Amino acid sequence: MEQLNKSEVLILAIETSCDETAASVVKNGREVLSNVIYTQIALHTQFGGVVPEIASRKHIEKINQVIEQALQEAEVTLQEISAIAVTNGPGLVGALLVGVAEAKAISFAAGIPLVGVHHISGHISANYIEHKELEPPFVCLVASGGHSHLVVVKDYGQYDIIGRTRDDAAGEAFDKVARAIGLGYPGGPKIDGLSKEGNPDAIPFPRAKVAENEYDFSFSGLKSAVLNYLNSCRMKGEEVNRADVAASFQKAVIDVLVEHSLHAVKTYGYDKFAIAGGVASNSSLRAAFEQECGKRGIAFYHPSPVFCTDNAAMIGVAGYYEFIRGIRHGYDLNAVPNASL
Repeated sequence: MEQLNKSEVLILAIETSCDETAASVVKNGREVLSNVIYTQIALHTQFGGVVPEIASRKHIEKINQVIEQALQEAEVTLQEISAIAVTNGPGLVGALLVGVAEAKAISFAAGIPLVGVHHISGHISANYIEHKELEPPFVCLVASGGHSHLVVVKDYGQYDIIGRTRDDAAGEAFDKVARAIGLGYPGGPKIDGLSKEGNPDAIPFPRAKVAENEYDFSFSGLKSAVLNYLNSCRMKGEEVNRADVAASFQKAVIDVLVEHSLHAVKTYGYDKFAIAGGVASNSSLRAAFEQECGKRGIAFYHPSPVFCTDNAAMIGVAGYYEFIRGIRHGYDLNAVPNASL
């Protein structure tokens, strides 16, 4: 336990859950000394989405370079590292295995404690990087390509999921609609950009409610409504205003995310709300929450865009709070592609 009493705890973090190879050094849970990200977006764009086998191979190719660069930029050596934190789920199993194997190898070779981190916990923890004053409890919306979760953050690393998607995640819906209107991959940023040129009230797309749980999300019906609208226009020979479609679709997603989230904040009696995940970098979503939280006197927190998409700094932050709680993992740590929070 001597390590825990040191004034500085340095976490070397590794993230390879999807198509970003990332490494970071985080000091005392809140200070990012380095944050190196090798993105594969250009590689996967030609296929219209992430190809798992290609992602895994590229992680193997880049991971050592990324870790070396993270240590260099932080100006620390492995001997100064207190623990290694690595994403071990959820995500693409092959991609996760690269990061987990690397972390175990370094842990074994250098005699450094190993801490497995849940990817969603990482996204939530990204809020602590730039908001030093933020502490649990609060409500957090995690919206990304694979997840739409409403989470009560009871304490560091302690979560209650009160709402989740029943079908498509918000980011997944963005990608599918972007592909349908010919914007390509990745869909989120492209729809966000095109929406600024369109009328968000042009097309009345549906806002789904899930009867059994008021906090759950469903976006597949909205996605189908967009596809049906596009097919109808083609059959009638009508021209499609892509900007209007993008803006109307985006507003339908945002309306649901905002309504469910702020309903949860009110019901649970908190005065703090945060967003996280790739969709949290959407400028219109941020503006909508800024406005609605302001009306209600709720403190609104969001990470900078670089900490919304997959990165290792957020894993380092989450790993720090696990580490000081005494969490350690053995060399039997495995990738868990469907890990629950």
